[in-house]
Amino acid sequence: MCGIVGFLDFEGGKAREALRQTAEQMAERLRHRGPDDKGVWVDPVAGIALAHRRLSILDLSSAGRQPMTSPSGRYMITYNGEIYNFLELRQQLEREAPSLVFSSQSDTEVMLACVDRWGIDTSLRQWNGMFAFALWDQEDRRLYLARDRFGEKPLYYGWLRNSFVFGSELKALRSHPEFREEINRNALTLFLRYGYIPAPFTIYENIRKLPAASLLCIDAKTTQDATPRSYWSLDEVVSQGKAQPFLGDARDAVEKLDLLLRDAIKIRMIADVPLGVFLSGGLDSSTVAALMQVQSSRPVRSFSIGNSESEYNEAKYASRVAQHLGTEHTELYVTPRQAREIIPRLPAIYDEPFADSSQIPTCLLAKMTRQHVTVGLSGDAGDEVFGGYNRYTWSRRLERTLRWVPYRVRSIVANGIRRVRPARWNALFRSCEHLLPRTLRHCMPGYKLHKLAGILTAMNLESAYLGLASHWLEPAAIVPGAREPQTLLTSSETWARLASFPEQMMFLDTLTYLPDDILVKVDRASMAVGLEARVPFLDHRVVSFAWSLGLSQKVSESQGKCVLRRLLSRYVPTQLTERPKSGFGVPLDSWLKGPLRDWAESLLNEKRLRDRGYFDVEPIRAMWSEFLNGESASQFHVWDILMFEAWCDDQRQTPAPEALACARS
Repeated sequence: MCGIVGFLDFEGGKAREALRQTAEQMAERLRHRGPDDKGVWVDPVAGIALAHRRLSILDLSSAGRQPMTSPSGRYMITYNGEIYNFLELRQQLEREAPSLVFSSQSDTEVMLACVDRWGIDTSLRQWNGMFAFALWDQEDRRLYLARDRFGEKPLYYGWLRNSFVFGSELKALRSHPEFREEINRNALTLFLRYGYIPAPFTIYENIRKLPAASLLCIDAKTTQDATPRSYWSLDEVVSQGKAQPFLGDARDAVEKLDLLLRDAIKIRMIADVPLGVFLSGGLDSSTVAALMQVQSSRPVRSFSIGNSESEYNEAKYASRVAQHLGTEHTELYVTPRQAREIIPRLPAIYDEPFADSSQIPTCLLAKMTRQHVTVGLSGDAGDEVFGGYNRYTWSRRLERTLRWVPYRVRSIVANGIRRVRPARWNALFRSCEHLLPRTLRHCMPGYKLHKLAGILTAMNLESAYLGLASHWLEPAAIVPGAREPQTLLTSSETWARLASFPEQMMFLDTLTYLPDDILVKVDRASMAVGLEARVPFLDHRVVSFAWSLGLSQKVSESQGKCVLRRLLSRYVPTQLTERPKSGFGVPLDSWLKGPLRDWAESLLNEKRLRDRGYFDVEPIRAMWSEFLNGESASQFHVWDILMFEAWCDDQRQTPAPEALACARS
C-alpha cells in the first residue's frame, strides 16, 4: 500500500535533476500514504518521471523498493496496492519459465514478470487484488495507467500544458509547477447531488479520475489525449451469472460462499506486518472476523469505535461478537469533543470535497487501529454485493405503492409526513420503541420519514432511486453558471435491464456509490495514518458468485443478505448480530445545532458565501434557518456546503504533508 505519482513531459529538454526534483516534490505530498520508504526514477530522454512512497507490507527489505524494473528491463512500475494471488502466479510463472529467478518476496516483482511474459491485458485479468499503477514501456515509449476492478485504489490524471501528470491524490498533482487551481463548477453540482464527485470527474478542470477496471495508454510519441478502456465488466459478470445461475439449494449456496469467502480472506491475511479486522458487530464485519479467526492459530486483533450516544453506538455489539469469537479486542469510546476535533483535518485527508459524515468515525477507527497493526480487513461492500441496504427490501413495496396508489393520495401522505418536524418523529418513535417490531426500529427515523416523503411523489422507480441517492435534488440551481453533467444515475436509458429493481440498484450502487463514496472514505481515512485496508467482499470470485444467485437468496420482503446471514449463523449466534441496520454515523443533527454551530455559522456567513461566489446564497441561508428551527431534516445538505467551504479554506492554506502525519500520533 503506497502513494504513486509521476509525469510525462512532452516539452523535452529538462535535465535529469529537474525532473527528479519535481517528482520528489510531488511524492513528498503523499508521505502519509507511504511513510516507510521512497524512490524516484527518471529518463530525461523520454521526459518520464515515476515516484513512489512506500508503506512496507510484503518483503520489508530494500528488494521491494519502487519504482521497480521488470526482469527483462523493458518495463518500469510505480504501484499502489496488493496482488493477493501473487504467490500462486509466481509458481505458475516459475513452471512456465524455469530460468526465471525472483530476487524478492514482493508482489510487485511478480506483477512485472506477469507483464513481461503475458502482456498487460492478460495480466490484468489474472490479478486478484486492489491496485492503481503506472507502467512505463521503455521499448514502445508508452505509459499505462490502470486501476483495479472495483476502484479500491485511487488514481488521478490530467494534462498540465505540455505535461501529462498522474498521482494517488490530488494534492500530489497540485505540487506540479504547471498546476492551476480552476474549480469545475459542473463537478460541484455533482458533489451537491451525491455528497461525492463521481468518476471520471474531479473538482478541478482538466483533471480526471481513472474509472475502476480501466486501462489508459499514453503514447509518448504523440501529444494526443487518450480515452480509458475497460478490461473487466460488471455488466458481463451479471449477464454470465444470469445465463449460468447457481443451481444448488440454500444450503449449497452457504457452503459455496463459505469456501469462497474463506479463501478471499485467507489470501488477504498474507502480510509481513501485524494485521487485524475492523469489527462493528454487524453482519459484514462479523463474517470477516469469524472467517479470519477460524483460519488463525492465534486470536485475531479486532477494533471498534464506541459512541457515548446510544443511537449511534455499535461498540457494545462488536464486543459481544469479539467475546464469542475469542478475538483480541480493542475498542475506543470516543467523546464528542474527540470526534469533532477530527473535522478540521477532513479537507486535507479527503483532498477534494467529500461529505459522507461517516468519514468522522472512519478516520477515528483508522487512527486507533494503526496504533496496533498496519493492515486491517474491512466488511465494506457486503451491502452492495449481497443486498444489505434497506432500499433493496423496500423497493418491492415501493413499486406496488407507485403502481397502485394514485399520485394525489401519495402527495397527501407525503405532505402529512412533512408537516411533522423530524425531531417530533424521532421523539414519537423513541416513546413507543418497545412496542415496535425490530424492523421499524431505525436510527434517525425523522430524517428517513422525510426522505420517504420525497420518493412517495416519484413517478417511477428510476426517479425514486435517484431521489434516494441524492442530497440536493436541483444542485445546478444553486451553483451560478453551472450545468449538471449526466452520470450513470441520471441516465436511466443506459442502465442494464435487470428483471428486478433491487438487483438494478445493487448493480448501480456497485458501479457508483461503492467506488466513489465507500471506498474513497476507507482509503483516505486509512492511508492518512499509514494503514492498509483490505476488502474481502470485493474478491471478484465472490462478486461473480453473488450474481449467480437468485434474488431470493439475497433479498427477501423483510431483510437483505439472506445467504450471508445463514453463513454467519454457523459461527456467531444470530441474537448477537440481528438488529436494525443503522450505518456508521454520528449525531450530525445535534452537533450542528450545538457544539458545531459557531463553526458552521462562520462557514455559512452570508458575506463570505457571496464573496467566494460559488453558490446562490439565499437558498442555503434559508435551509440553514429551517434546519436550526427544526423545520427540516437537512443536516446532510448543510454538511455538503460546509465540507466544500472547509475544503476551499484548506486549499488556501496548502498544509505541508506533516499536517496529515500528525494523525498518526
